[in-house]
Amino acid sequence: MLIDTPEALHDAVGSLAGRDWLTVDTEFVREETYWPQLCLIQVGDGQREIAVDATRISDLSPLLDLLQQPTTVSVFHAASQDLEIFVRLRGVTPTPLFDTQIAASLLGIGDQLGYAGLIEKRLGIKVDKSLSRTNWARRPLSSAELAYAEDDVRHLAVIYPQLRDELAHCGRLHWLQEDCERLSQPARYQVDPESAWERLKGLARLPAAAQHVAAALAAWRERVAEARDRPRKWILADDALYRIAERQPVDADQLAALQVLPPKTLDRHGRELLTVVAQARDGGAPALALEHIPSDAQKARTQQLLNRVREVANQLGIPASLLGPRADVESVALHAEQADVPLLQGWRREVVGEALLKL
Repeated sequence: MLIDTPEALHDAVGSLAGRDWLTVDTEFVREETYWPQLCLIQVGDGQREIAVDATRISDLSPLLDLLQQPTTVSVFHAASQDLEIFVRLRGVTPTPLFDTQIAASLLGIGDQLGYAGLIEKRLGIKVDKSLSRTNWARRPLSSAELAYAEDDVRHLAVIYPQLRDELAHCGRLHWLQEDCERLSQPARYQVDPESAWERLKGLARLPAAAQHVAAALAAWRERVAEARDRPRKWILADDALYRIAERQPVDADQLAALQVLPPKTLDRHGRELLTVVAQARDGGAPALALEHIPSDAQKARTQQLLNRVREVANQLGIPASLLGPRADVESVALHAEQADVPLLQGWRREVVGEALLKL
């Protein structure tokens, strides 16, 4: 059922209030914006499904209040992108959370299994993916598009009780709860421009001075992209950012000579970019990122730990990448107890982390 007026939303929320759980999904577009543009929020309870038109209803507070009830579990599949939207709307995520993708991994059904794959495996239903590229911002939506959107929460309502009960039966429900609590932290979805450099790949290959210029450019890009609501790469592509950081132009001619910026970007942002470079230039600052080249002993240590993680994962029937991703294992190999990674926390520490530290 499409909900596209405040009055209809009020009535729909009332009909869903007090449930032990609700299935939730969102539809959004993001190709030309920094922020995801929310179009629909679908909610189901196993008896009915609603699709709330976020392009027509400006105040979603009744629905957001419903999804914040501590006695109602919000069931998502691969929730990260959906949670980013809720943090944008209200600063918090719907909790408690149950992510069926995590549940499937913990039950050995599949590693990061997509929604369609999980539904086919569990229910034998082939989800029609022909509408997955729908422009959800376009109105009116067709009846087929609305049915597709509502099916997402309809099928989740069938498999959620199954997955929940199976996890409880094998003593892993608290594993899921722990992982979902980590996934629900709003800080995961809040970007600090000053830490935007941490997402730059290959930063450690630059000299220390160039790293600081790159970090300043990344922070500037984040602020501009956010303010103008445009994708980061539309403001400044990574290759251009690196080139500017390496060469550190001091005037417009030098910046243009790099041939990495479109004319419009030069005209609009050239002066700002030169200012950012000038302010960040400091030959004495220590490197932000260091390229670690492991010794043969460290490589052997990492491989030893990876082998144990894979052995335990096979015994548990879960993906090794869920139990201990390679990056976590490398951190433990290098830093031991001081490694700040999930592998040394909670249920992962119990099933394998402690053993790794003793190897």
